[in-house]
Amino acid sequence: ELPVINNFVLNGPTVDVHAAEEFVHQAMEIIMDEAVRKSTDVKEKVCEWRSPEQLKELLDLELRDEGEPEAKILQRCSEAIRYSIKTGHPHFFNQLYAGMEPYSMVASFIIEATKTSLYTYEVAPVFTLMEEAVLRKMIEMVGWKEGGDGIFNPGGSMSNMYAVNLARYRYCRDIKMNGLFAAPRMVILTSQECHYSISKAAALLGIGTKNVYVVPSDKRGKMIPSALEDQIKRAKSEGAVPFMVNATAGTTVLGAFDPIDEIADICEKYDLWLHVDACWGGAALMSNKHKHLLNGIHRVNSMAWNPHKMMMASLQCSAFLVRDKTSLLQHCHSAQASYLFQQDKFYDVSYDTGDKSVQCSRKPDAFKFWLMWKALGTTEMEQRVDRALALARYLAQEINKREGFQLLMEPEFANVCFWYIPPSLRNLPAGPELWEKLHTVAPVVKERMMKKGSMMVGYQTHRDKPNFFRMVVISPQVSREDLDFALDEIQHLGKDL
Repeated sequence: ELPVINNFVLNGPTVDVHAAEEFVHQAMEIIMDEAVRKSTDVKEKVCEWRSPEQLKELLDLELRDEGEPEAKILQRCSEAIRYSIKTGHPHFFNQLYAGMEPYSMVASFIIEATKTSLYTYEVAPVFTLMEEAVLRKMIEMVGWKEGGDGIFNPGGSMSNMYAVNLARYRYCRDIKMNGLFAAPRMVILTSQECHYSISKAAALLGIGTKNVYVVPSDKRGKMIPSALEDQIKRAKSEGAVPFMVNATAGTTVLGAFDPIDEIADICEKYDLWLHVDACWGGAALMSNKHKHLLNGIHRVNSMAWNPHKMMMASLQCSAFLVRDKTSLLQHCHSAQASYLFQQDKFYDVSYDTGDKSVQCSRKPDAFKFWLMWKALGTTEMEQRVDRALALARYLAQEINKREGFQLLMEPEFANVCFWYIPPSLRNLPAGPELWEKLHTVAPVVKERMMKKGSMMVGYQTHRDKPNFFRMVVISPQVSREDLDFALDEIQHLGKDL
């Protein structure tokens, strides 16, 4: 007689494995056709715009007691793809990521299929070794001769938070056990162009956003070293303790690179932790031609670098690297969970790297970069960076040639920032009236391009400047014709304004 417990007859699995396999197979066909092939086809739309209200109705979001038939679920898969933004499309220039990268995409599929978590060698033997290999290679590119340590995180904001936590731990180890009560008022210094994750880190870690001292940048968006020193002196004169400087290599809007060498001199003078947020600009290290943008990077204490940006790895793929061989990451974050990190295991427990992380479950994101690097090699990845920056130069030259287009500044990286000035505004003298009217142009052009589905380009203000477009060139699938199309389309959509 079969055992019955809590009204369940315990007689083997209740899931039909063959049916599950068939469903996955059918779903993969939809993914290949609609999310891979169509989403990268220049003749297809970038987006199928619907308002939130319309989309709620179309997607039928309500979750019910009874399940739906598989044909319906496959339709739902199709709808999810159809109404999502096609970020792999050659006319998607909206973010600091773009394009379809086949090797890292396949790695992502494998990660989902193997369904493991990267805390111990026990449950993730392959991916543990791959993460170590990728980190070692990235550290070599940074130029830390004595080596270092690192970890892959769910996004660059998280990596920047790690840097703040590690810098504070190095300065005051008691904080880990005693909390903030034993600490003086501590100050982070960062440029006015930095990513907002620095102030979020200060809020999350109890440092306080008022204790993030903003250092002025020059008109190209680079931190001014003398102004940094002034802010350090100011903090000290107030009785506060500056403990960390955050420099940026490739700012979000302008793509500016802070002068790392000069900042490193100041950090050494005052014994401050120097972190570089190179989430965007780290890719320049792959290029012999462009790595000068990060001169001095070998001197920093830590850096964040996102291969999911210019290197095009599938989201997310974000590394945090630290120039340390004393297991600082481990000491700072470890909680020594006895059910995961037993010290009497039958293998070398130094491969159980999970205690370096503030997470428990962690995706093996490094595999995406590893498989891609294996497939392309360093040479091809270098060419990818060089080509992206050459395309950005081409775009800037075209903008300079065209009537009604004006660069904010010559680009240093792959961010090309410019205004489109419609014919009706071209005879107005530079001044408040022109800026006020020009400020309204980009939002309308953006609305029109999204409702048409023809392309996506970001816009924003910067300091006192009216709204301008920020086009980001990354993908090797983007051709010169695609850039010409983008400028033609902006002109076409905005010429009547």
